[in-house]
Amino acid sequence: MPQSLASILVHVVFSTKHRRSLIKPEIEDELFKYMSGIFREYESPVISINGVEDHVHILTSLSCKIALSDLPEKIKKSSSKWIKTKGPAYQNFYWQNGFGAFSIGESGVAALKKYIAEQKAHHLKRWKIRSIIFSFNDFGVPIISLFPITQNNVRETFPPYSDWF
Repeated sequence: MPQSLASILVHVVFSTKHRRSLIKPEIEDELFKYMSGIFREYESPVISINGVEDHVHILTSLSCKIALSDLPEKIKKSSSKWIKTKGPAYQNFYWQNGFGAFSIGESGVAALKKYIAEQKAHHLKRWKIRSIIFSFNDFGVPIISLFPITQNNVRETFPPYSDWF
């Protein structure tokens, strides 16, 4: 075969250093467009990109010309340099070391695109739940009682990996 072909869909996740809230609403659209351009340079087009103040989610079609371990590092390095040119508020912007990368099949693309598009609502809901838990705790309700435990001492429903970010 005279050419190399690949169809590798990857969900990439990485956060700001120390999960600091550095991705401000006024810069995020421009940042996501800039990052998408870098992915294009490496022939790994972005299918979906979004995030919140402290991390981003990207669905990309990984090129066979770059290693998965190299692509997020190149994106982070370039976007970190770029964002620092956007004013004093971003002079101390850094991405955290490492990243998450999860392969995904074609059948999961629509659900993942929806999940990525709804990041802000997803995290708002999680913050509301955390606030409720802490409120219960303030009134002496043990946190463990809010989560059903089975006989095997395991939570009834374990969140999918996407809820960890």
